[in-house]
Amino acid sequence: MKDSNFLKENNARHMWHPMAHPADSLANPPKIITGGAGARIRDVDGRETLDAVGGLWNVNLGFSCDPVKRAIADQLNALPYYSTFRGTTNDAIIELSFMLRNFFAPEGMARAFFTSGGSDSVETALRLARQYHKVRGEPGRVKYLSLKKGYHGTHFGGASVNGNANFRTQYEPLLPGCYHVPAPYTYRNPFNETDPAKLAQLCAQALQDEIAFQGAGTIAALIMEPVLGAGGVIPPHESFMPMVRDICDRNGILLIADEVITAFGRTGSWSGSRHWGVKPDMMSTAKAITNGYFPFGAVMLNETIAEAFESDTSGRAAIGHGYTYSGHPVGAAAAIACLRETERLNVAANAGERGAELFAGLNGLAGKHDIIGDVRGGHGLMCALELVSDRDAKTPIDKQTIGRIFEATYEAGVMIRVSGPNIILSPPLIITADDVQQIVDALDAGLSDA
Repeated sequence: MKDSNFLKENNARHMWHPMAHPADSLANPPKIITGGAGARIRDVDGRETLDAVGGLWNVNLGFSCDPVKRAIADQLNALPYYSTFRGTTNDAIIELSFMLRNFFAPEGMARAFFTSGGSDSVETALRLARQYHKVRGEPGRVKYLSLKKGYHGTHFGGASVNGNANFRTQYEPLLPGCYHVPAPYTYRNPFNETDPAKLAQLCAQALQDEIAFQGAGTIAALIMEPVLGAGGVIPPHESFMPMVRDICDRNGILLIADEVITAFGRTGSWSGSRHWGVKPDMMSTAKAITNGYFPFGAVMLNETIAEAFESDTSGRAAIGHGYTYSGHPVGAAAAIACLRETERLNVAANAGERGAELFAGLNGLAGKHDIIGDVRGGHGLMCALELVSDRDAKTPIDKQTIGRIFEATYEAGVMIRVSGPNIILSPPLIITADDVQQIVDALDAGLSDA
């Protein structure tokens, strides 16, 4: 490790941090993380904390997964890089594509297209959706639908279908032809509906109305997270995603499941789509596919899309899209090791059990702290607290107060993520019941400080 004084003196001075105001980073220097093992991280001062963020939703197997680290080292020694552009491939990516097809067989996935991460995967899915309709002779299907509060990365396509103004306003105009419908967000929605099942029906009706207004024949795809993540952990009613699937089918619209967060066990099921019993047309994945140890992603496509592209004789199915690092052999080796370890440890089952404990603990805190307006979770290790200054008016908490809670919780031994008025929790899927209690206790201390 570099000298700690050097690190502190240069912290945030020569780089801009994602999702942060540069002036804020200078005024409040970020935590300098220098080590990690299991579900815990260590900062530059030697302080150890439980990471309730899981890196950024992605370190499902913890920070010291030796099989993945060995796989990366072995692949670097054998073949550190080669392109998968037309004419060449590598052994690791062939093996991984076979494994992913089997892993996602219950969702009906048949092919993979490899990327460098989640935003790339979303961009790829959006582009392939348009191309699919052109290959089939419906070139007018170019629009996209998505949910308000949804998050789909930061590329221009992903930002355009994002449903949060924070990721859009300063970069507009964005991609035309992108339209948003209400999300099944029971705490805040335009219908003032608190019953999840009724809200799901209302949101589905709003989707049908938007399709009728736009014209079904103009829409290429609808993209949605099975459980909305960065927007504040918003789980829909169990009826919602199946209704969306049915509406898309009836209107010839592709359903893209953004599984960048929810795939590989986070929801307590092996994917968010499987959690709701839905087979999408495409799935965008990344994050936990390599446990965060290597930038990597994959778009999975079903048999219908595969057949349309592979049987084309017009030339329109030639894929004019890809990345230098698509199918990177080191990323593929990491993903192979991750898949094996993910299944061996059955982290989905642990996520379900620990997630239920965490959700119960957070509800207990809500009975103690009036600052908690809403508790969301109940589907694996995806939980959030929405904080308010007035419960009756649902007034969002101010930035200074939630900043104090972040610092106090960190001092109590747990790293959390703050996003707007939300505290988002997405710890590694290997945590124990004792770890869950530590998260709840540290949050209790942080909330008490406020």
